[in-house]
Amino acid sequence: MSDTAIKVEGLSKRYRIGANFRVDKTLREKLNDTAMAPFRAVKSLVNGNGHHQPPGRQKGETFWALKDVSFEVKRGEVVGIIGRNGAGKSTLLKILSRITEPTEGFADIHGRIASLLEVGTGFQPELSGRENIFLNGSILGMKHAEIRRKFDEIVAFAEVEKFIDTPVKHYSSGMYVRLAFAVAAHLDPEILLVDEVLAVGDAAFQKKCLGKMGDVAKEGRTVLFVSHNMVVIENLCSRGLLLADGQVRFNGNVEECVSAYMDSGIMSHGGDVDLTSHPTRWLDAVPLLKRVRLLDKDDNVKDRFYCGEPMKIEFTFDPVIKLRTPEFGIGVDDWMGTRIFSITTYFSDSELPSLEHPCKVNCYVDELSLAPGRYSLSLSAGTSHDRLVDRLENAITFDVDPVDFFGNGRIPDPSYGRVLVRSRWDTAE
Repeated sequence: MSDTAIKVEGLSKRYRIGANFRVDKTLREKLNDTAMAPFRAVKSLVNGNGHHQPPGRQKGETFWALKDVSFEVKRGEVVGIIGRNGAGKSTLLKILSRITEPTEGFADIHGRIASLLEVGTGFQPELSGRENIFLNGSILGMKHAEIRRKFDEIVAFAEVEKFIDTPVKHYSSGMYVRLAFAVAAHLDPEILLVDEVLAVGDAAFQKKCLGKMGDVAKEGRTVLFVSHNMVVIENLCSRGLLLADGQVRFNGNVEECVSAYMDSGIMSHGGDVDLTSHPTRWLDAVPLLKRVRLLDKDDNVKDRFYCGEPMKIEFTFDPVIKLRTPEFGIGVDDWMGTRIFSITTYFSDSELPSLEHPCKVNCYVDELSLAPGRYSLSLSAGTSHDRLVDRLENAITFDVDPVDFFGNGRIPDPSYGRVLVRSRWDTAE
């Protein structure tokens, strides 16, 4: 038996933007296209001698989500796929899962494959959790007896025993993802593809899933794991694949891959970033946040601060919709993608007026209690009714330089942790 689980050669995927165009068609549509082709040719000649399309049907812009991607994965390898949003990670996994076809190149898969690319991929909403377990198992090529043998284990892992006979359309997103992951991980696939859907679950469930993927890897099965959490990538994976602009930029040791990602992906913006077309904005977000700037106590824009220095975070806000009782949030992450802390109007008891005109929204941090290192800010805007309207991940980065934070001549370094806390000590009888 070959030692190769996945072989990808010259894989490319092209999409058209801004055109009335579909890449994937059903068999019926293809047969209909074939039958109608002569009539369309005649119509084309009548309308424009075959050289012009009628108004509104111009050819769309071409976009390559993947371009000439080649790599191999050995049996039993755990490979982390990293890269910024839009790098081509999810497109690659969809091609490997046979959800979409490549434009060029090929991917050979040797073994039974299971994928968890989106919450509940392959689930039928009208069917119950029980029925979806058997449906998904059948799709994965499992025999009915195999699914029955694993059934109790899947239900227990997903923690949905009370709702197992309820249609999954009534499940919360957390229940949905727990059951979807449990099915994908427990039905003994030889190859497991996991996109970063685990962010939907709570911290305890994420830990449980990572433990299960670790068990899958120890059993000698192959895992391809997409994540923005570099700590998880380094702990779980033995090899890393870095994608940028649809191409492979690095393929090798996972620690070196993470370093290459951090070195190439985080650039200095001088503390001033235009968010209008920022690549990390969520797809369903309303673009309310137009610009973010980092300022010191004298309102100088910069991207380097000292430990303990005050910082002002300034948003340029343009409400295309009126926000009543608006709320804002800032997540502070370290260079490995670990959330250090969050700052929100909710927890600071800062009540902002309704916003319906362009304005500046400022957040004041009195003391930047961070150890030396590089950090990024994720931004969100919404309402007090738990409605998230705009959200961007890793919107802006900044560096924190060492200084005598504790006032005793001793300079802290990152090995002491990410947050600096002043304390007092004494003894008592």
